[in-house]
Amino acid sequence: MTLTTLLILAFLIVIVYNLGAGLFYMMSDKGQTDRTLNALKRRIGLSVLLIVLVMLGIATGVIQPHGLGH
Repeated sequence: MTLTTLLILAFLIVIVYNLGAGLFYMMSDKGQTDRTLNALKRRIGLSVLLIVLVMLGIATGVIQPHGLGH
C-alpha cells in the first residue's frame, strides 16, 4: 500500500469514529452537552479536508484517477 492510500484510509477511519462518537454522545447525553455537535462538526471538517486533499492530489499528479469500466 502506498502512503497516499494509507492516509486516505486513516482519514476514513477517523471520520467513521467521529460518526460513532456522535451517535454515542447523542444517546448517552440526552442533549445536555455539546459533545454530539462537536463530534459531528469534526466529522464534517475531516470529510471536507479529505475531499480537498484528494482533489489537490489529483491536480498535482500524486493520485492517478482511472476510469471505471474502461
